[in-house]
Amino acid sequence: MAALSVEDLTVRYGAVTAVRGVSFEVADGSVLGLVGESGSGKSTVARALVGLTPSAGTMLIDGADLSSRRARRRVQLVFQDSRSSLDPRFTVEQCVMEGLAGLRRRDASARVAELLELVSLDPAIAGSRPGSLSGGQRQRVAIARALAARPDVLIADEVTASLDVSVQAVVLNLLRRLRAELGLTMVFISHNLAVVQYMCDDLAVMFNGRIVEYGGADEVIGHPEHPYTRSLLAAVPETGERRLLSDSAVEASTVGDPASSGGCAYRLRCPVGPAANPEREICRTLNPAAAAGHVHRAACHFARERDEPVGPRA
Repeated sequence: MAALSVEDLTVRYGAVTAVRGVSFEVADGSVLGLVGESGSGKSTVARALVGLTPSAGTMLIDGADLSSRRARRRVQLVFQDSRSSLDPRFTVEQCVMEGLAGLRRRDASARVAELLELVSLDPAIAGSRPGSLSGGQRQRVAIARALAARPDVLIADEVTASLDVSVQAVVLNLLRRLRAELGLTMVFISHNLAVVQYMCDDLAVMFNGRIVEYGGADEVIGHPEHPYTRSLLAAVPETGERRLLSDSAVEASTVGDPASSGGCAYRLRCPVGPAANPEREICRTLNPAAAAGHVHRAACHFARERDEPVGPRA
């Protein structure tokens, strides 16, 4: 059974549509990864799930509508930047207590100590301010605060992006342990494909507010079908190499919104679309539905069939 079900989620900010008809399911106890470049809509999806931004569409947790306050409390979000998400005026104890409800002060303090131990922090830091902690410690405090609400679904939005590599490993292993111990269902948002493959069961690739490829994480990363997914994988640098874009990537046009014409939103950058092959006019006129007959779902008229493995390089 799907613990979390999202259908036709749409988020608009004035005239700008940030998320366009996104649908996915997260099975009970599993982890769904959301990946894509900056501005693809990943964090907007997260904010919509916890009610931080107005949205349209259907969002359910175990069949209960997330529009209700009681159901929404079952979904908690851990933000990327723990420095700004934790009130610097509060102590660690006060920060974690924000997630508690209906407990007497003494019981709440005891519960805070339990939660700090759960995320591998010394309860003695309860009286400290967030500013005196390291980045990894602050992020674990933020996780403890989210767990205080006893959520069924935890959303981790780029939780390791601002951390050193060694600290990233600590936080990732913590999340894996919490998932196993607490039976958490998770939505894990990241730009790091190697991390996503380590953390996630399933993977949704987002571009321009849409999911363009969706399937098992190992399948999508090992055998990508959508040209955008292949571009993301090609942009992963080899050891000792620094680059921001794939060598074969076509730079994005800044003129207009290609999705507004009804065609494929990725066509202006696509290395297999009309920019490379003018005969592929369908990319300009018809927004691709999820392609049938592929190993997983790829929203591309010319999705590549499964062939040689492709994935992040060591």
